[in-house]
Amino acid sequence: MEDDSAPQGNGAYLRLLTELREGRLNPGDRLRETELADRLGVSRTPVREAIRQLEADGIVFHVPRQGATIRRLDYAEVMELYEMRAVLEGTAARLAARAASDIEIEELIAMNQQMAALGNAPEAFILNRQFHAALLDAAKNRFLARSIHSLQKALMILGPTTLTKPDRAEKAVEEHFGILDAIKARDGSLAEAAMRAHIEAAQRVRVRDLRASSHNTPSYDGDLL
Repeated sequence: MEDDSAPQGNGAYLRLLTELREGRLNPGDRLRETELADRLGVSRTPVREAIRQLEADGIVFHVPRQGATIRRLDYAEVMELYEMRAVLEGTAARLAARAASDIEIEELIAMNQQMAALGNAPEAFILNRQFHAALLDAAKNRFLARSIHSLQKALMILGPTTLTKPDRAEKAVEEHFGILDAIKARDGSLAEAAMRAHIEAAQRVRVRDLRASSHNTPSYDGDLL
């Protein structure tokens, strides 16, 4: 008989990541195997495997007498994550200016134009993630991609994207066009600087949220941005 616990475990893991990104799971939440198994419609074995994967990602840790719990990031950790994001995604933009094909650049422009038309609708948040993923693909560096994917998992702990904030989606689109202008001009240094400025703009929004939160528990950038 074929063992389907591994694919089920991966499915449960991906669904829990989605709940983190969408703010349905939050820092401090306990992950009870029985409750999760009932909600996800699977046995406890794939849920246990999913929790192990989240623990390996640094998203979950075990609290004495409570069990598996979503981590809370402190202020310093949030700042460090955004600093690394600026470095890695800035590098991706610089490499894309050199390696992206004309078709890839045209597709990035089309995606950003579509995002502009959507405003701050939920579909725009998904498209924003796709935009950043497509730009990373255009950079054509697998080692950089692995590093960014690892960082994105840690960022999921923060909760919903900063694009939900007033005017942020519109400004993000403008920043994207600046990045794309530099990539289209094949100016790697300018593309990197524009991407760093883009990430830092999102970081400033996050910092304001941190300061406004009485519990000092930030919410996330699924997207990331």
